[in-house]
Amino acid sequence: MRERPEGTSAYIAVTAAYWAFMLTDGALRMLVLLHFHTLGFSPVQLAYLFILYELAGMITNLAAGWIAVRFGLTSTLYAGLGLQVLALLALSQLDPGWSIAASVAFVMSVQGLSGVAKDLAKMSAKSAVKLLAPSGDGGLFRWVAVLTGSKNAVKGIGFLLGAVLLGALGFDWAVLAMALVLGVILVAVVLFMPAGLPRGRKGTKFSEVFSKSANVNWLSAARVFLFGARDVWFVVGIPIYFYAVLSDGTDQGNRTAFFMIGTFMAVWIMLYGVVQASAPRILRAAVRPEAELIRAARNWAFALFAVPAALTLAVSLSSTPQTWLTVTLVLGLLVFGALFAVNSSLHSYLILAFSQTERVTMDVGFYYMANAGGRLIGTLLSGLTYQIGGLTLVMGTAAIMVLLAAMTSGRLSDPAKEATA
Repeated sequence: MRERPEGTSAYIAVTAAYWAFMLTDGALRMLVLLHFHTLGFSPVQLAYLFILYELAGMITNLAAGWIAVRFGLTSTLYAGLGLQVLALLALSQLDPGWSIAASVAFVMSVQGLSGVAKDLAKMSAKSAVKLLAPSGDGGLFRWVAVLTGSKNAVKGIGFLLGAVLLGALGFDWAVLAMALVLGVILVAVVLFMPAGLPRGRKGTKFSEVFSKSANVNWLSAARVFLFGARDVWFVVGIPIYFYAVLSDGTDQGNRTAFFMIGTFMAVWIMLYGVVQASAPRILRAAVRPEAELIRAARNWAFALFAVPAALTLAVSLSSTPQTWLTVTLVLGLLVFGALFAVNSSLHSYLILAFSQTERVTMDVGFYYMANAGGRLIGTLLSGLTYQIGGLTLVMGTAAIMVLLAAMTSGRLSDPAKEATA
């Protein structure tokens, strides 16, 4: 009876630290995107800034599960927060006099460090759910939904915060302020972390990170396509399109565009978070067998496919930015966000349901490696498709990737059948 309160306190501490991290993560993404766009970077160059961030996330997730088993979840959490503080401090040293090539190389490197930090923190928080959540009556799904939903709501606030800080303080002071706040939180977490999370287990082999479960592997593949479909428009395409529509090139026009873009991105992420947190009620998870939730992953992905397909048609009917198209895009992408949130929440639940307790950090790490892989593909395609074919090609690519996610989700099976196979 005494272990549950301790475990719950540890989970609350991990979640609070993860919220603080994601606030800075969202703000940093918006700061980098808008700051370097105003410096004249092309869509492809902007995409380059985030490539190492996602690539580092893939590598980190593959190793982080093993590190957590070997050294404990608190060690990976502390490392994630500490590396993010270092990344923010490093970005404050960026010299405006550097060439574009030097600036891109430097920011890519720092973003890579931030990518390592993010996925160490994410793996710690997501694994804690499996270990600490109450069992029965959909308890695991509810705890997963609350964590992922609240995290994305906080990250949405971070997008708005980043845009506001860029306009109010400038790039250097904005990243320094975030480094200071996150540093204080890191110190507090280290000093006051409650007991409840498992310590390291010696003798764990690195080869164990690769899952032998077909469900884990198929779900990871679906995750690649799902997040690639989002980031192909989210990272570069839509923000740059909206900047072209909203800014008149003046300083005041730029500030207005920053605020409007930041507001849209924040609202999108927060809507995504709210729907994620509500996903267990939307799906009636407490009264539905797991086999039905597995089938739901495919059906909701097919529903999501209709949105980018319709937006591709709408964009193709307008060769130049128009008011009706901008409104259609805003409304359509908000619908995309709501459906995407249900899909994402289902995936986040299923990876924990498919994982065995003794290897949960490794399965979660492998799964989020796939997540980072999808984001990497989406990031690469975001700048490339926008530069080659504009918003039509961006949204068309998103539709194809959602369709692939739906088809891959259809390969999932009842874990009971997999166990007896």
